[in-house]
Amino acid sequence: MVATGTPTPRRPGQRAVLALGGVLALAGVVTLQGPRLPLLWLVGIALGVTLYHAAFGFTGAYRDLFLGRDSVGVQAQLALVALTTLLFAPLFAFGDRFGLELYGAWAPVGWQVAIGAFLFGIGMQLGGGCGSGTLFGVGGGDARTAVTLLFFCAGAFWASLHMGFWQSLPGSDAVILGHELGWAVAALLQVALLVGLLWMLRRRRDPGRLGAANPVAGDWRRLLSGPWSPWAGALLLALLAVATLLLAGHPWTITWAFALWGAKAASVLGWDPSTSAFWSAPFQSTALAASLFEDTTSVMNLGIVLGALCAAALAGRFAPSLRIGARPLAAAVLGGLLLGYGARIAFGCNIGAFFSGVASTSLHGWLWIACALPGNWLGVRLRPHFGLVD
Repeated sequence: MVATGTPTPRRPGQRAVLALGGVLALAGVVTLQGPRLPLLWLVGIALGVTLYHAAFGFTGAYRDLFLGRDSVGVQAQLALVALTTLLFAPLFAFGDRFGLELYGAWAPVGWQVAIGAFLFGIGMQLGGGCGSGTLFGVGGGDARTAVTLLFFCAGAFWASLHMGFWQSLPGSDAVILGHELGWAVAALLQVALLVGLLWMLRRRRDPGRLGAANPVAGDWRRLLSGPWSPWAGALLLALLAVATLLLAGHPWTITWAFALWGAKAASVLGWDPSTSAFWSAPFQSTALAASLFEDTTSVMNLGIVLGALCAAALAGRFAPSLRIGARPLAAAVLGGLLLGYGARIAFGCNIGAFFSGVASTSLHGWLWIACALPGNWLGVRLRPHFGLVD
């Protein structure tokens, strides 16, 4: 999904939506506890604005690649991961010398990651979004994406009840290339591979589409109303990912919060957390008992939704509609369940597992994308059966 620079007529009521967004943003800064959560709230808002204005989606980018349209979106993703890898490596290597206790997005490598990523890939194309894309789609007022998010949470909670089975499948402990090879060597090897893939895609690309990837230069109003270049989006997202790492102590993640939201909703409906080994563990039970506004991932996710809402209003495009056809609605339900289930068993989504995992030099991030791409390919083929027009 790439910003085209095509102007969109402003819809009425945008100033009121923007004013509401400003009030909510200020309320978060004032009411969230401590210095860290308010700052992460602001980082989340900035992420939402960037994702919306740069139209930085993973789902549409993969679809365009498979349908032979354009590879600009995937190129921007590769640039984002390469830049973030370079920025993360010295922080992981020397952070402890400056009193920084930082943890990467490190997870085991095994069948559960492979299967989860494949399911997630199918869900991306049916649900119409990934982890980040679902959040900024909801903030932008897309009703079908809101349905996807609802079942995303349900699917993530559902998978959490089966984690014992999935963790029993063959696999190995986390393989962290930075620990095995040294941070400098691991980062340079990854960046060389990512740059090589980027170069291959650029050689295959239709030069005639280059202009469509960039907004018109010199128009300052685009700083507020968009659209932004995907390359500018990649740069800003990399910097915001570093801010997240420094503030939260871990890289940007999304889908843990969806599992938590699903579990909290199930508790309200009468589910007993003590019946689940996963939710009885110390970290999970503490998170379940605490407020959502004490969970860093939840705070950032809500900030992303609010940031996208403000960006949509600035662009004059916020106009939610409840009209969803039966087949697209079914795709949102099924896609959401696959997204949530796949993300939970694969230790994350396109952000938490692929982007943050690879940037942390975790081998599971590479396995994730290798299995998510075939899932996306299958999802693209299934879309017409649900009335989804590309």
